[in-house]
Amino acid sequence: MYATIKDWLGFGAQDRSSGHSHGEGGHSHGGTGGHGHTHGVIDPSLSSSERGIWAIKWSFIILGITAVLQLVVVVTSGSVALLADTIHNIGDATTAIPLWIAFVLVRRKPSATFNYGLGRVEDLAGMLVVLIILFSAIVAGYEAISRLIHPQPITQLVAVAIAGFIGFIGNEVVAVFRIRVGRAMNSAALIADGYHARTDGLTSLAVVLGAAGVWAGFPLADPIIGLLITIAIFGIVWQSAKAVITRSLDGVSPGVVEEIRHAAEHVPGIGRLVEVKARWLGHKLNADLTIAVDDTLTVAEANRITVALQDELREHLPPLGLATVQFDTSGVVVAEGGAHSHHHAPEPFRVDSPLAQGLLAIVDTPTGERMRLTVSAHAEALTAVVCISRDGRAVERLPLLPTAGDHHVFQSENAPEEPHEFDADLQLSDGVRQERLSFRMEEPEGHHH
Repeated sequence: MYATIKDWLGFGAQDRSSGHSHGEGGHSHGGTGGHGHTHGVIDPSLSSSERGIWAIKWSFIILGITAVLQLVVVVTSGSVALLADTIHNIGDATTAIPLWIAFVLVRRKPSATFNYGLGRVEDLAGMLVVLIILFSAIVAGYEAISRLIHPQPITQLVAVAIAGFIGFIGNEVVAVFRIRVGRAMNSAALIADGYHARTDGLTSLAVVLGAAGVWAGFPLADPIIGLLITIAIFGIVWQSAKAVITRSLDGVSPGVVEEIRHAAEHVPGIGRLVEVKARWLGHKLNADLTIAVDDTLTVAEANRITVALQDELREHLPPLGLATVQFDTSGVVVAEGGAHSHHHAPEPFRVDSPLAQGLLAIVDTPTGERMRLTVSAHAEALTAVVCISRDGRAVERLPLLPTAGDHHVFQSENAPEEPHEFDADLQLSDGVRQERLSFRMEEPEGHHH
């Protein structure tokens, strides 16, 4: 019950679309060994500004009718409390204007000046809505304190109570419209405006309770309830501002990044995710990923992995707009002369054992050639040593140490001696198990020493 009340007031979780549950009721990827999961509540068909404009139009009409009905009672009763509530409802209706403009502008195509379109205008509209909510809270607080200091009589209490109830119903209908459509579109601005309508509905209900208190002989009931509602409005200001400002600063829920990583797990051929970034552009999510794949893949094979990853991301995250995928090139240094450089590294050795899976290669680095083991999976506490057999010389030992910030890459501190054509062993250990993998490296034809 407490969680339901918090959610109704706007203090509950609002990123329902970003997480997923690993229960049994979802769909599985792969064969029978797959795990089920659900993907939230977003309907991709609702992720358009037309849906938002539809909600804005109807909420504007409903609040306009509500304000007119209340204004009639204000004129006949002279109720200052109802007048303040009517002003709130008019203010709530006016918040539809910046949102309406924002949703219209979002539909414009990218231009030479605005290469990514005008999605950010929705964040600006959301900030304006938050300011309007803040102004409403200040007005409500001022009116409540003023009536505490200078009580004013209220006539026609029944009419005032009915008008206050009409205000509550009108605002609640609008709140349901805006919050549901805002969540379906992932529009923080529309959600914030929905909670604004809800708080104004509570203010209208407070007018009813205040009229009841005055009827019962307690004239201070109205301003006291007004102060409590003011506190609630400030709470909504904080929640709405945090959501809108977080998005405007490219912030996302941690669940979004987790969902991206989860989607990548279902794409064969991805060794690991090197980097993941995501941000909202209006109610569309943009993602930038850097992945590590087998260096021996052809361009066509790498492109197939990219397309598969993008499809998987859109299945997991329906509001996804643009997904940019690039391949990891860390440690790859192009020598002067470009494609005609003198580098003559042998073909890499594919490692496939219970302790590690990946590629062992001689690579160029800023400090010279090094032996590097890049793994897609490995045992805990893995150690690796390359032992090179040289005719008539002692065995050349090259310990492979984890690189800073990436436990999937093991690299030697020294370069292997020339020539780069030799028989060697890769010794792997996790402290309990040990394994020795024999391999041979041969320089490409034309580069023999």
